[in-house]
Amino acid sequence: MAKKIERISLGSTSPGTERHLLAHRYGKIGARPKAYIQASIHADEIPAMMAAHHLIRLLDEAEKRGEITGEVIVVPVANPIGLAQNIAGTHIGRSELRGGGNFNRNWPDMFEGLTEAVESKLSKDGDRNVAVIREAMGRRLANMRAEAEFSRLRLELYRLAFDADIILDMHCDDEALMHIYTTNDYWPNATDLAAETGSRAVFLATDSGGQSFEEQIYLAFHKMRVAFGDKFPIPIAVLTSTIEFRGQFDVFDDLGAHDGKALYRFLQRRKIVAGDPGPMPTLLCEGTPLDGADYMRAPKAGILAYHVKLGDMVRKGDLIAEIIDPLAEDQSKARTEMRSIADGLVVSRCSKKLVAPGEGITMIAGKDSLSHRKGALLSD
Repeated sequence: MAKKIERISLGSTSPGTERHLLAHRYGKIGARPKAYIQASIHADEIPAMMAAHHLIRLLDEAEKRGEITGEVIVVPVANPIGLAQNIAGTHIGRSELRGGGNFNRNWPDMFEGLTEAVESKLSKDGDRNVAVIREAMGRRLANMRAEAEFSRLRLELYRLAFDADIILDMHCDDEALMHIYTTNDYWPNATDLAAETGSRAVFLATDSGGQSFEEQIYLAFHKMRVAFGDKFPIPIAVLTSTIEFRGQFDVFDDLGAHDGKALYRFLQRRKIVAGDPGPMPTLLCEGTPLDGADYMRAPKAGILAYHVKLGDMVRKGDLIAEIIDPLAEDQSKARTEMRSIADGLVVSRCSKKLVAPGEGITMIAGKDSLSHRKGALLSD
């Protein structure tokens, strides 16, 4: 089926302006498996858009050859609102400046009201139950209305993605190695994604506590399974993953081409695109619990001086960084040490060198859960 490009208006937030989403749609609507892929809901995370650019070029060629066997939707700019937020030459794409908060937190709960809507229609047929649940989710989204631009953005992205078998939400970190987040329910089933992307860390959680975009769709199925127990079989029908394409400054055409090819091969392995993806790349890491990640935060303001590099393996108690107070009267006492509380891999670092109290400094991927990591597990 010929490719379609869908232009979705977000309305006008002020007279004379109107933003829109652009969705590249491949394959027949309703074909299975369906993959939904979006880039840069945090609009200042440009490497994700570069990966989407290269993936779309590959999918365009596949479509001409008639090789799209499932359905694919790619949204290369998932956040035109944040893309336009620029103050005095500084791009601010992580949070909505009109007061909406972090663009990838506190998304509407897709589980709300779902059990009541579907219970009378469920049976002992798991596949049919998935279809019933998706139909109810789609009906709810079709009936929802949103006036504000930010709310419309969320609603329209949900409408594109809610019934997908695979949802890939593409981001990047600050300074970071390639890594992904996925769910306990889909590990080790998602090892092909980790291997293809060359991920150095895979963070696993059932509920990160952030109410992020793709997690809310997965949690609808997970919570339904918990709610009905053995009464009805509820398969976890969607593989969701947040993919972190290294750091914000890793915007290079060759890297983007590499990432686009990795995503394309993943779609081939999942039988959404025809063709031979070739041998599976070597898996570079194990899955580790998200609550085992040591998110180190600055204890005070000052100059950040690192003692580790990305990719270093550290031990509990190792010196990771120091915060230097340039106004200390005695500069021999100006340094505050920051030491690791876990063994693990240094996955990300803060690119800023003047930090405030509470700012994230480093993420270390540990193998064991940390006792203090409860509730909201994402950095911010």
